[in-house]
Amino acid sequence: MQIQAGRERPGASRQALVTGLLADALASVTPAGRAPELLDCGGGSGTYAVPLAVAGASVTVVDISADALATLVRRAGEDGVSDRVRPVQGDAESLGDLVPADFFDLVLAHGVLEAVDDVPGAFAGLAAAVRPGGLLSVLVGNPAAGVVARALAGEPAAALAELRALDTPGTRVGPDAVERLCSAAGLAVEARHGIGVFSDLVPGAALDAPGARAALVQLDAAAADRSPFAEIAGRVHLLARRPG
Repeated sequence: MQIQAGRERPGASRQALVTGLLADALASVTPAGRAPELLDCGGGSGTYAVPLAVAGASVTVVDISADALATLVRRAGEDGVSDRVRPVQGDAESLGDLVPADFFDLVLAHGVLEAVDDVPGAFAGLAAAVRPGGLLSVLVGNPAAGVVARALAGEPAAALAELRALDTPGTRVGPDAVERLCSAAGLAVEARHGIGVFSDLVPGAALDAPGARAALVQLDAAAADRSPFAEIAGRVHLLARRPG
């Protein structure tokens, strides 16, 4: 199944990396004889949902914003996949009332957990939606990256405050917290990648040099699963499988 990157250009290289990871994930859960069923929680205007539908998946998008869902419907129509995209208005914390449990081959929760009040409750709904043998894809901000960014910006006091905040339980939802949630829900984390390891650190002016943007894309991709670089990425992508 070929997935084309979405149209939103800001952060396009980072999106392309996540799109590639989703393509590999989708290949591992696509059942024989039918289109894969996907759930994009917080999927908004369809950055991932529409390309996934174009690739042949049946995609349910849950989002609280009626405006975002209207954009999703328009984009799906423009790409000829209206019959494969189902918009549902609602929030992540009510997911269990909006979609069936044990049903989806791949569930996306990209930037969702940082935006909810009840993180354990929302995560429980996401995990319950994954069918046995299916995958949960989580994209979450990395609090450690904030420390590095503050220090490089010449704000050591702010960096120190960010560093100390990492020791306060429940302050932020980061990749380590997601791994703990996965373990508690019985999901096995199979992959963890840093997204945009260097994209937020390289000055924009430096990208005007010939070949610099392409080199940055390759650099980010090469560092995505390589320690210690992946640990300082601004966002982290995790794939967790529900035992089948």
